[in-house]
Amino acid sequence: MDLNEVIEKRQSVRAFKSDPVPKALIKEILEKAVRAPSWANTQPWEFVIAGGKTMEELRKACEQAAMTGTPMAPDIAPPAGFPEPFDTRRRAVGKKMFDVLGIPREDKEKRMMWGMLGFKFFDAPNAIFILTDRSFYHQGDNLNAWPLFDCGLVAQNILLLATDRGLGTIPEIQAVMFPGVLRKMLNIPDSKLILLGIALGYPDGDNLANKIRSEREPVDNIASWHGF
Repeated sequence: MDLNEVIEKRQSVRAFKSDPVPKALIKEILEKAVRAPSWANTQPWEFVIAGGKTMEELRKACEQAAMTGTPMAPDIAPPAGFPEPFDTRRRAVGKKMFDVLGIPREDKEKRMMWGMLGFKFFDAPNAIFILTDRSFYHQGDNLNAWPLFDCGLVAQNILLLATDRGLGTIPEIQAVMFPGVLRKMLNIPDSKLILLGIALGYPDGDNLANKIRSEREPVDNIASWHGF
């Protein structure tokens, strides 16, 4: 695929086949993904990759933490709220999802069950966690946001490269809601911030969850032009 086709085809995949992704293929993706730019070439990203028995145990542990009410405390806090227009966009994709899946608003149990899938990595056979060094982000009384920005760039490369190779991905905050679980099971030191989890696998094309395509704001609504 050319770049335009890959960008158009990439989507958040929420249902995967059980086939594991070969280690060599994941390594190939990461080797190309790290060509992402970063502030002064600092390359602030690190990766932890889970698969096989470890992935199954991790899935069960995160699901158990969510089911038992373990406090969610990701290393990077999620938004405190969603002012407009962000809330409208957020709600639109949620409504579209439940409409496609045929889960009505009043069916709280099915909605809760669907919400739990994110903690299970949507049953993906593999996951890539993106880390950065805590000391580079916390600098005295200040926060250095640039490693987060740079890690976002490398994350996008991973998503596009995976798509180009016939894989499916979804970048997840739910995957890192229980950093204590991840640190214990994946031997991640406290000196590293766990920024994002990317569920990775071969997409299940027959699952309705993968028929969902979120809308994008027209460029004319979000761009101003000068000197043209």
